[in-house]
This record gives sequence, structure tokens and C-alpha cells, in this order.
Amino acid sequence: MKTIRVVAAVIKAVNKTGESIIFATQRGYGEFKGMYEFPGGKIEPGEEPKDALKRELYEEMQAHIKVDSFFYHVHYEYPDFILEMDCFICHLLDDHLVLLEHLDGKWIDPQDNDESIVWVPADIEVINELKKRG
Repeated sequence: MKTIRVVAAVIKAVNKTGESIIFATQRGYGEFKGMYEFPGGKIEPGEEPKDALKRELYEEMQAHIKVDSFFYHVHYEYPDFILEMDCFICHLLDDHLVLLEHLDGKWIDPQDNDESIVWVPADIEVINELKKRG
């Protein structure tokens, strides 16, 4: 079975009340269109994961990010392929975000159980890990 290597950003910020929030994006295409995910994308051959993440977030959202640290690795077996996803804690270097490939994006509290957010299957592991770590 084909293996796809990707990176994803857990973009963190603090809201006006001092609570930690993260940015989730709603897929605009493909099998999981309309579901939420952590933004990111495929790692090109020879590309370092952190560089791939910076490139993908600029291509998808014109976002300038700083990659702070590695957070979590997801190994998820879909029916047609295996996903290997490295997730990194990041923050925005400015407030500029333009959603070029997503239907929506929103800041959420990872501890909330917001039932309006339906996650892409592999990303459920990431949100659960965020909840576990508090």
C-alpha cells in the first residue's frame, strides 16, 4: 500500500481572555471536503518537514509561521493509503491569513467538544492528544 508523508501545523495563539486556542481549517476539496483538519500538506522529495510546513502554509493560506516544536506523529491507515503525519506546534508571525484552498478556518479551544467540527479521521488523534496534554 502507498505511504504518503505529510506535515501539519497546530497553530497556537491566546485569545482576549487569555485562553489557549488553535486554528482549524475546513477542507475545500477531495474525499473529506467540509471536514476540519490541521493545515499542512505533502513533504516533497528531499525537503525537511519544517520547511515543507512553512511552504505549505504559505501556499494554502499565505501564512508566515514559526515552527516552535515537534508535537505528535500520526500513523493512520486509510483504505487506499497509509498516512504518516508529523505535527508541529507553530505560531503566526503576523495576522495575515488568506484561505486559498479551504472553505473556512476558525480559532477553537481544543478542550471544547464542539460538535459542529467534524474532523478528518487522521486528525482526530491530534485533537485527542491536545485534549490529553491540556
